[in-house]
Amino acid sequence: MIQYSLKCAQEHRFDSWFQSAEAFDKLKSAGMITCAVCGSSDVEKAIMAPRVRPSRNSPSAQPDAPSAPAPDATPGPSLSAPASPAEQALAEMKRKIEQNSEYVGNKFVREARAMHSGDAPERAIYGEARVDEAKQLIDDGVPVIPLNFVPGRKTN
Repeated sequence: MIQYSLKCAQEHRFDSWFQSAEAFDKLKSAGMITCAVCGSSDVEKAIMAPRVRPSRNSPSAQPDAPSAPAPDATPGPSLSAPASPAEQALAEMKRKIEQNSEYVGNKFVREARAMHSGDAPERAIYGEARVDEAKQLIDDGVPVIPLNFVPGRKTN
């Protein structure tokens, strides 16, 4: 496996893993590599620092060798903080939905149908539905959209 740092024509930068350099070239020529932020297929490899492991005989590879951080090293991003513009946009969308909508949990399908038929007052809701239930709502003309996040109350 090989990891490449990539960028699109709009200068969005992201990383991706490939089976080999040849696999990257094959996927790129087929137009199957797209920007993770804007979806553009005009993607190129970006300049990146190589990651070379020290040899087994080098002092830095020895277990008792102290590994002091570089004096100008700054801590990396937090695992809980959004790293890319796409993740930041998704986090903001999640925050707004949770702030301005009512969470109905696994009653989502019933509530959405009731609002669509006029049996319940219209309001912004979000909740959970199985894929087959969501498809049936869409087929029945109930305006719903899948969300790509877990509600805050369900996260650890």
